[in-house]
Amino acid sequence: MKLTFEEAVRRIENAVSFEDLGADRAYREWAKLVHPDAVGGRQGEAATAAFARLARLFAERGGTELRTPQAVYRVGALVASGDLADLSAVDGNRALLKVPRSPGDNDLMANEAEALRRLWRDGGPYAPRLLESFLHEDAARVRRRVNVLERLNGFVPVSRIRRAVDARDAAWMWRRLLIGLGWAHRAGVVHGAVVEEHVLIHPQKHAVALVDWCYSGPRPVAVVPGATYPPEVRRDKEASPATDIYMATALMTRLIGNRLPKAMKRFADGCLLDAPRMRPQDAWTLLEELDELLGKLYGPRTFRPFRIDEGN
Repeated sequence: MKLTFEEAVRRIENAVSFEDLGADRAYREWAKLVHPDAVGGRQGEAATAAFARLARLFAERGGTELRTPQAVYRVGALVASGDLADLSAVDGNRALLKVPRSPGDNDLMANEAEALRRLWRDGGPYAPRLLESFLHEDAARVRRRVNVLERLNGFVPVSRIRRAVDARDAAWMWRRLLIGLGWAHRAGVVHGAVVEEHVLIHPQKHAVALVDWCYSGPRPVAVVPGATYPPEVRRDKEASPATDIYMATALMTRLIGNRLPKAMKRFADGCLLDAPRMRPQDAWTLLEELDELLGKLYGPRTFRPFRIDEGN
């Protein structure tokens, strides 16, 4: 039976699994029906969404194997959808397969791969390891840059925290975020997109990791939709360690909200100046200043259990 574009989109939208699309058509046939390059005008947006959903359904089907230059990965369920890409579990919980929804973002995926290689030349616990990066051609002959990343089990994005937190709880996140940025800057890498979805925390271990390094570099070619950036990114398309410090500070002050102590607000204000040259340039030095401030506010550091629950 020949399907129209509209019928194919509707079938894909209503499918819970790839098997729901029936055995009468292979992935390649469905992909041809809804591929964005095959339609135009007002249908383009619907085609893009349907094609992305089709790819996810296909990736989630049971027993899928993906052969790469280095390994054979058993692809599991979709774990998350980020700004640019979908992430699926591979080999159980060992790793994540990161596939861009649009091949137009292949350059950003390559950017992330290079950034992670540079970061791990010295070793460090503040970003996932890159296990492999390769070009994959799907059944519709679309080529995408795919990254295979170490899965950080037990970590959750800061965006999961739904209410203002005590500054003493935010303190360990702030400190470790600065350490992670200091490590990256020492390796010559600017993250460029320090936002809630890209900062992961391990509540029990008080650990922090930075993910999604697609936007890294001194000349950002893309920004996260809806994110708050300092003027140099929006105006001049430039980024530096001072950019990361601005975004990290803005993130932490949003997290603390109206529970931010006055002394901490003054500290933050100095990191949020419009001119990057007027802001702190060194995350390690800023960490020392933050530790001094925390000592004055709260005395010696003590471990405070932190939990993300429904109340957050």
